[in-house]
Amino acid sequence: MKCFVSLATILSLSIFALIQADDEEKVPLDKLPKAIVEAVKKKFPKAELVGASKEKEDGKTVYEVAIKEDGKKIDISLTDEGTILGLEKEIGAKELPKAVTETLESKYPKATYKTIEALIKIKDGQENLEEYEVLLVTAEKKTIEIVLSPDGKIKKTEEKKSEKEEKK
Repeated sequence: MKCFVSLATILSLSIFALIQADDEEKVPLDKLPKAIVEAVKKKFPKAELVGASKEKEDGKTVYEVAIKEDGKKIDISLTDEGTILGLEKEIGAKELPKAVTETLESKYPKATYKTIEALIKIKDGQENLEEYEVLLVTAEKKTIEIVLSPDGKIKKTEEKKSEKEEKK
């Protein structure tokens, strides 16, 4: 897998990294460094840890911890010291800003949303919403992933194979 220079790029592609990373290593939850578990539990005290992995990005070890809180999935990227670098929070369509909703409705009318995530970068303890990642199925039954800025501008679009095509 290529090394990404920008943290925003890392965050926006971390789902792909989880699926495609050759150098990614699954980490059993009981083998996570104490600093990482403590950081996750401090930030999300009610959450259930459901999975973890680690990989090298720009020569540094980055852990990705998947949690569930209030029925929603959140992926947390952390340094091995427990510093939270970013979050990918699953959200509902009603939580999208009006500009993002309008862009999606105009470009993909009658689409069905499969997953929506808010990608948040954290620097010096401050959360900064970077972008939204939306996986949808168009009226033509095409599965598309769209990355949008908070003001509704499309940053990236990628057509995905449907589950039926993948099973063939």
